[in-house]
Parts: sequence; structure tokens; C-alpha cells
Amino acid sequence: MGLHAVVSVLATAVVRVLSWTYRVRFEGPLPPANRPRIFAFHHGRQLGLFRHERDRRVAVLSSLSRDGRLQARILRRLGFEVVDGSSSRGGARGLAGLVRAVRQGLDAAFAVDGPKGPRGAVKPGVVFLARRTGGAIVPVCASARHALRFSRAWDHYLLPLPFSRVVVRRAPAIDVPPHAADAEVESVRAGLETALAALGAACDAEVA
Repeated sequence: MGLHAVVSVLATAVVRVLSWTYRVRFEGPLPPANRPRIFAFHHGRQLGLFRHERDRRVAVLSSLSRDGRLQARILRRLGFEVVDGSSSRGGARGLAGLVRAVRQGLDAAFAVDGPKGPRGAVKPGVVFLARRTGGAIVPVCASARHALRFSRAWDHYLLPLPFSRVVVRRAPAIDVPPHAADAEVESVRAGLETALAALGAACDAEVA
């Protein structure tokens, strides 16, 4: 077993144990499973979201970088369907892979401001995914009362401490018309950016 495989096994165990110590409260509507759901969130909030309900498989995008390959191993061990690509490397292939996965009946989870930011700036990929698949975009955020925040990281990564109270909050789903023009796509993108900013502020205020 290579180094990456060993690290992925250990990291997966840590994530599982740590996340199951959290006292999680879910807030906000979860759209019914009769249509695809595309969960949209900011980078840096991932760990608190691993406890989110999964009533079917979820596809995620993972970078082609060395760190991304390690992340992909961990995500697969955690039960996610991993699609290779990011907005900076293999972006078109990655988005096409997500479209296929969603059309095959999976949900998707999308870090909308990556892979390198700017933090909080929503890229248009998630809107194009919703337009191509008919999926509902579900803005989602997690925060914790007791957590470490890595302010030197571009995404200000939030690491909830063991046994923390974690709030996972969802905003109402956003629909994208299948024949939306570019101007409509931009309007949805900007609206999602505003919704996620407000959601993050509300989550942080709730656990403060």
C-alpha cells in the first residue's frame, strides 16, 4: 500500500470519528428527492457538512492536483462518487462528468468558490450544471460554536472541534430554467452568491 493510500485510510478514519462526535442541528428546507439536488457551499465549510443527510449517492468534483488526488481517495472511502476536474484544470471534463452523474440519478455537492477563490465568489459552473440537468441548487452552510479557523488559508478553513455543536443551514432551493440565457445565468449566479453570504453570516451568528 502506497503512502497516499495509507494517508487516505487514516484521514478517512479521522473524519468519520470526528464528524460523528458533532451534535448537529439541521435547519431549512430539503427539497424532495423526486428531482436532482445540487448542494452549493463555500470552500472551508466542508467538514461540518459530512453529516448532511444523504438519501442517495452524491457526486463531487475533485481537483487533478496532487492534493486533489488524495482528497479523491478520502471522498470515495466516505461514500461519494468522485468526478475528476476543477475550474482550473480539467474543468470542462469535470463539469461534463457531473452532468452525467446527475442525469444518472445522483445528487451533486459543489464548492462554488474554488479551487483557489476569491473566497465567497461563486463561479458559474454550478449554475450551468443546474441548467443542464434540471437540478435544484440548494445553498447550504455549516458552522460550529467551538472550532479552529485557519485565517491564513485562502478559504479560512473551519475545523469544528470534537463534540462541538454544529449548525447546518439550508436556504430555499434555486431553480434555473433549462433555456436560460447568459444574462439569466449571471443573475442566478449573483443571487446564489448573495444567498450564501447571508447564510454564512446567519450560521456564524447562531453559534456565536
